[in-house]
Amino acid sequence: MLQKRIIPCLDVKDGKVVKGINFVNFRDAGDPAEMGAEYARQGADELVFLDITATTEGRKTFIEAVQRVADNINIPFTVGGGINELSDIDRILNAGADKVSINSAAIRRPALIDEIARHFGSQVCIVAIDATIVDDQWMCFMNGGYVPTGKNLFDWALEAEGRGAGEILFTSILHDGKKDGYPVEALAELTAKLQIPVIASGGAGKMEHFRDVFLKAKVDAALAASVFHFGEITIPALKLYLNSF
Repeated sequence: MLQKRIIPCLDVKDGKVVKGINFVNFRDAGDPAEMGAEYARQGADELVFLDITATTEGRKTFIEAVQRVADNINIPFTVGGGINELSDIDRILNAGADKVSINSAAIRRPALIDEIARHFGSQVCIVAIDATIVDDQWMCFMNGGYVPTGKNLFDWALEAEGRGAGEILFTSILHDGKKDGYPVEALAELTAKLQIPVIASGGAGKMEHFRDVFLKAKVDAALAASVFHFGEITIPALKLYLNSF
């Protein structure tokens, strides 16, 4: 179990880390640089920073905030939000990130995945997918979960892999912030179809949820936010628990 990655996620809005439920009703959680440093100290395997309103507000990622976080951590660091072209990725990598997460931009222009893989390597490119169940199918949404795309989760993940994505980060809008567990069945189907690593996101509420998503869905990493931000689960305690399986 120790080889599985535990990844705290900093959803950043107006310079502060926030957490919502089903992608709405946000509340403040703290300063991103301070929280990032604390997670690195606790033993997080990686850190994800998402500028969650950059796309909907039509702007670039807040680079100053990215730099502040990068200066305070020594673990792999992924940044997403407001990324539309290779120059955006240059700026983010130069600010200290190791990987980028693209979502809406990849759906609008899938060739962006190919371009990132060619210019920077597949290991830099995480394709994030926000999806929920519509008419008994897992369907993808963009622009922070507000805009339907008509794309099926599994079809889009396979296309992203084929274009050169290094990892898939699947967030269930249906489970986000609810703390009743990850969508294990959907994640199990995803890991069975893909050759690249899958990161689970959306639904962590207790340590058993991490155990289930690793053992039953066979994901490579589990991402969570509120349970870490508000002290409901600590990373050292979680790792100790997972090490018993």
